[in-house]
Amino acid sequence: MKSSSRRQFLQQTSAGTLSLLVANRCVARPQHRPKVAAVFTSFYDRSHAHVILENFLEPYIFNGKRVEPPVEVVSFYADQFPSVDMARDVAETYGIPLYGSIREALCLGGDQLAVDAVLSIAEHGNYPRNEFGQKEYPHKRFFDEIGAVVRESGQPVAVFNDKHLSHLWSEARDMYTQAQELGIPLMAGSSAPLAERQPALELPENCEFEDAVVIHGGPIEAYSFHAFELLLSMIECRRGGEAGVARVEYLEGDQLRRAAEEGRWSLELAEAAMAAELGSPYPPWEPLAGEPIHKSNGVLVTHRDSLQTIILRTANKNAMRWNFACRLQGETQIRATKWHVGPWNNRNLFKALSYAIQHHFIHGKAPYPVERTLLVSGMLDAAMKSKHHATPVDTPDLDIPYAYRDFRAMREMGASWQIITEDTPQPLGIDSADRWLPLGSG
Repeated sequence: MKSSSRRQFLQQTSAGTLSLLVANRCVARPQHRPKVAAVFTSFYDRSHAHVILENFLEPYIFNGKRVEPPVEVVSFYADQFPSVDMARDVAETYGIPLYGSIREALCLGGDQLAVDAVLSIAEHGNYPRNEFGQKEYPHKRFFDEIGAVVRESGQPVAVFNDKHLSHLWSEARDMYTQAQELGIPLMAGSSAPLAERQPALELPENCEFEDAVVIHGGPIEAYSFHAFELLLSMIECRRGGEAGVARVEYLEGDQLRRAAEEGRWSLELAEAAMAAELGSPYPPWEPLAGEPIHKSNGVLVTHRDSLQTIILRTANKNAMRWNFACRLQGETQIRATKWHVGPWNNRNLFKALSYAIQHHFIHGKAPYPVERTLLVSGMLDAAMKSKHHATPVDTPDLDIPYAYRDFRAMREMGASWQIITEDTPQPLGIDSADRWLPLGSG
């Protein structure tokens, strides 16, 4: 794409009305860049396909520096086309073929595997919910179709699976096993653990926890996933690493308060987590002025090494609320922080995730254990069933220990928010570092 046309495209694109300003891209691409197939459920403004793929199609900012994508997206597959679809226009503008099946996208229309990596984004779109309130996204179907092509070719490719492996534990476990059998380097999860921590908080390796809490303000299923993921990302550094989970219990209302009174979780810790965000302690079930109200709840987790932790949803809806507090053994002082997602309500955080995914595609090894996402997938399934049946759920299958892996190099440390500030207007369509940094910066 010519630079002037690309600038026009970046300025004028918007959801459902992307201007088709160029017929193809004219930029010469080095041959060594891994070829990536992007398969997704739905591509529209601020969908995960949008906020991830924009950092694969254009330069982006990570930790204050300009990053040129080290991989090349060579094919698209879309499962659905909503009325505000962006997939067709982005595909035409960037000269990316849009295929009618996952197999075709991986084989570039031929009969043999023709890509080096697969970006699988089965998030957003029109899919049903089951009796437990779980959205039935096609993570497993996508992965099975990817796996079938890999099996036939005998050549594994790196795969990234957005968010949880599946809403069902049985499917998540099968995907993990299938990846191991086929030799697929598998990475999964979300952008949340990569957010800047304010104040900066690094926990020592091989520490031991008295207890820990994560607080969020979003939907029960979608944001409990993030909360569990954030929890494990903080406590997996403990002595022996993560041990797996023995029991999950959903609580709300009076049950949640009684559990605190009985010492099953620490209200003091929760108030400290809220103080990291608000500046002073605050009970998670007390409404905050100016925020919509919904029902607070919590999920108690019993880890297999006997550690007790909890995730809590506040009485207010706030999709930007991600708070943490813990107490280490031998310490009286509580350690607490909040995860700051940056300007534009989470969108910029996907720049850090894109950086981590691209690292995975280049090196063939996930920068943090996929077992974290496997375990979270099982925890979330158990929590939704505990809510449905109003009873604790024992989880003997979640005997999934794994070792901690330092992933600080993948985290946003805050330098990007000196360039893209809260006052920076959010662009429509595909973002590019070219808007904010001159070529050659970073």
